[in-house]
Amino acid sequence: MRRLSFLGRWQSEDSTNRQKRAVLVASGTPEPADAAWLRDADLIVAVDAGADWLAARGVRPDALVGDLDSVAPALVRSMEADGVAIERHPPAKDQSDMELAITYASRHGADEIVVIGAFGGPRIDHEVANVLLLVGGAETYRLVLARGEARVTAARGATERTLEGSPGSLVSLFAAGGDAQGVTTSGLEYPLRDETLTTGSSRGLSNVVVERPATVSLRHGTLLIVEQPAEGAAEA
Repeated sequence: MRRLSFLGRWQSEDSTNRQKRAVLVASGTPEPADAAWLRDADLIVAVDAGADWLAARGVRPDALVGDLDSVAPALVRSMEADGVAIERHPPAKDQSDMELAITYASRHGADEIVVIGAFGGPRIDHEVANVLLLVGGAETYRLVLARGEARVTAARGATERTLEGSPGSLVSLFAAGGDAQGVTTSGLEYPLRDETLTTGSSRGLSNVVVERPATVSLRHGTLLIVEQPAEGAAEA
């Protein structure tokens, strides 16, 4: 079971410069290694059927968010009796359960929101929607979709991002919501120098980290950044 609630831990620490991380567990297929994200989480949110994955591991989340159409009523009652905050929404709504859970985490002070289980479920449309949430995310938090050692994040506007991968790992860059202009990279095998990546193009697919620190910057637009280890990956 969980330790001291996230609010208690945040309020008991001098956290002026401390990033507050929320981990959201969706109803896809988290990998076993994804459980490591839970260890240092300040807030754990079960997103609908993500509650089952947590219950199977004996982890009580801080909150359960969604329309709860995929969670057994007995589990919902058990979580509620155990002090889990339940935020129930009607099935007919304008936002996905995931978007509502991200809003919940942001509202409760998260600076970084990590989603596990965003991929691998039976609904491809939900996977696509989860990726698009990166494009429309707010500037008040960093959103990460994680699966094993793979990460999907977004960079917006005039910014520079230091990549996390080690030499040999793969990096793919995709323009989203319009062309990404002034894209420049360092530490990658195939460099980009003040170039434009156009929406719908695969030009940024399967680059490789050759030295650290590796970086990517842009002047305007939005980039989806996919980082993953090279082992087992096949280039198209």
